[in-house]
Amino acid sequence: MVELVESIAKSLVDHPEEVVVKEVEGRTATVIELRVAPEDMGKVIGKKGRIAKAIRTVVKAAATRSKKKIAVEILQ
Repeated sequence: MVELVESIAKSLVDHPEEVVVKEVEGRTATVIELRVAPEDMGKVIGKKGRIAKAIRTVVKAAATRSKKKIAVEILQ
C-alpha cells in the first residue's frame, strides 16, 4: 500500500523528491502517513478534498483484497 500511495502522490506534486510515506501499524488498523512539501499540499488535497478522498478510496479498495483496515492521513 505504501508504494501505491507514494506513486499516486509523486505523480500529483511539483516536488516528488519531498514525498514521504510511512506505514504505522495500529491495534485495529494500519495508518499510512503521507507528507509532501508545504506548497504541494493543495495539489494532494484538491478542491473540497476531492483528491484526498479519491486516494483514500483507491487505498480502501486495494485493502479489501488483503482484508485489512487501512487509513490514509495527510500530514503537514
